[in-house]
Amino acid sequence: MKFSIKSVNPEKQRGACVAVGIFEEHKLTPAAEAIDKIADGYISGILRKGDMRGKPGSTLMLHNVPNTVCDRVLLVGLGKETELGDKAYRDAVRATFKTLHETGAADVTLFLNEVAVKSRDVAWKVLQTAIVAIESTYRFDRLKSKVEDTKPHLGKVTLGVMGSDSRAELAAGEEALQQGLAIAEGMNLAKDLGNLAPNICTPTYLAEQATSIAKTYKLTATVLEQKDMEKLGMGALLAVARGSRQPAKLIALEYWGRGKKEKPIVLVGKGVTFDTGGISLKPAAEMDEMKYDMCGAASVLGTITAIAKMGLSVNVIGIIPTTENMPGGNATKPGDVVTSMSGQTVEILNTDAEGRLILCDALTYTERYEPEAVIDIATLTGACVIALGHVASGLLSNDEELAEELLSASERTGDHAWRLPLWDEYQEQLKSNFADMGNIGGRAGGTITAACFLSRFTGKYRWAHLDVAGTAWKSGKEKGATGRPVPLLTQFLIGRAGQKST
Repeated sequence: MKFSIKSVNPEKQRGACVAVGIFEEHKLTPAAEAIDKIADGYISGILRKGDMRGKPGSTLMLHNVPNTVCDRVLLVGLGKETELGDKAYRDAVRATFKTLHETGAADVTLFLNEVAVKSRDVAWKVLQTAIVAIESTYRFDRLKSKVEDTKPHLGKVTLGVMGSDSRAELAAGEEALQQGLAIAEGMNLAKDLGNLAPNICTPTYLAEQATSIAKTYKLTATVLEQKDMEKLGMGALLAVARGSRQPAKLIALEYWGRGKKEKPIVLVGKGVTFDTGGISLKPAAEMDEMKYDMCGAASVLGTITAIAKMGLSVNVIGIIPTTENMPGGNATKPGDVVTSMSGQTVEILNTDAEGRLILCDALTYTERYEPEAVIDIATLTGACVIALGHVASGLLSNDEELAEELLSASERTGDHAWRLPLWDEYQEQLKSNFADMGNIGGRAGGTITAACFLSRFTGKYRWAHLDVAGTAWKSGKEKGATGRPVPLLTQFLIGRAGQKST
């Protein structure tokens, strides 16, 4: 779809469709009022007859509205005007595009940006509309031999702006539109990588994708092989890889938007392309979903793609430790002790707690970049799903300011995160009789003790951890990768780009 934002009059708009909002209790938005006026009360009459009540997410498509020059007018329910918040607005936009895709409309002029959403400006509404619109067209059918012709007819979307402040709103809206489209593209890449079959999306494949991104956007990509990691002493990462025939990789993707004099933000993404649990084998049921255990890595590649497309003024390094976790004659066993790149030793009590093992060496590796801050992203613990469900990612950090920045970005994007404590008392659960630490701390507080483990490798920089086990993919009928937390990470970096260079 092609997008634009323009100052236009809804009642004079030609084209296949004009979409306007309707509140409950028969209240029309300004755009709907303008069309109703020229149509001699046609829309008001429909509301009085009860055909459209303005319920949240409801829609009604009208044809041949009197005195209009467009083919269709789509009424979109917004609920009660005083209760229109973030979720309700996104749901309304989602319902709009769902209805449009079910028609033959080739273009639409959308007038939902004009409605007031609590504490939100036009830029926020435009960005959210762009993301939701692109999400509505996403399909993953590249592995099917026969593809259904479900491609929507809608090819052109115009976001209409009304009012005396339209010039200022257009400028802010245009920037937000480009940001939204870039975020959506990054999300689509993350979804594609997550949805690919694990026999295709291997560590080698992820390395090839990073190299391709680097070539497209003129970035720098480096791929460390097993022999390179052995020289660096990455015993924890390589311990996970021992059971697999697929060679492990450590990928570094460098984006220097401000020049190398300024310290970078480093994003570290867990890239376990398939997780059987290793010798601590997972149950067979739903094990196919363990192809999503590389969604942290996918979100790093998606985020860097988004900021590169925007040309964002910020320095970002993506680090991706990637491997399979498989059982086998050479696989790591419960009770094995390995030495990490940091020199700390780890007793592997459960081989299914492998994400923290590959991340700890990657976190030590990031020290060479002298980072401003480090954020790791991982589908790390089932405990996070139990604690927060599929709504919010878990956030833990050793730095208050960094945590607040990430929470602010999550709040603005609706890519929710919730902070959990990282108190020293939890560290006690990682004690080992035979090594510096165990790789698990028991069932109690599993998300927190996993982060406590990682924190032992982050003492030289500001660090935050995002556990996206409950948010990176959906199960059931709508099974698939979600593209999260690309919006959160990208918004965080947009905020960083807006800060003055030091």
